[in-house]
Order: sequence, then structure tokens, then C-alpha cells
Amino acid sequence: MFLTHILHAYQQWRRYNRSLSELNRLGDRELADIGITRGDIPRVAWENSEA
Repeated sequence: MFLTHILHAYQQWRRYNRSLSELNRLGDRELADIGITRGDIPRVAWENSEA
């Protein structure tokens, strides 16, 4: 049970970092096209990581 929780948290952290990296690579215009600002990136990445 504990190991499963640790594994899930690690996988979520990896998804968060991947999303964060991908969104940070986008330009301001591309971000505006999808409706987010630079300040929204951490929130959007976190929401995306929750599976």
C-alpha cells in the first residue's frame, strides 16, 4: 500500500515536470492561443499531472 502510494506520487511528479517543461518551451503567442499565461503554467501542469 505504502509503496503503491510512493509510486503514484513519483509518476505524478514526472508527469508534472514533463508538462511544465513542454509548456515553458512555448512562446507567449502560443500560450495565448491555448488560453493560458506564463503564470498559469504551474497550475495547468499540476492539473494535467493528476490522473
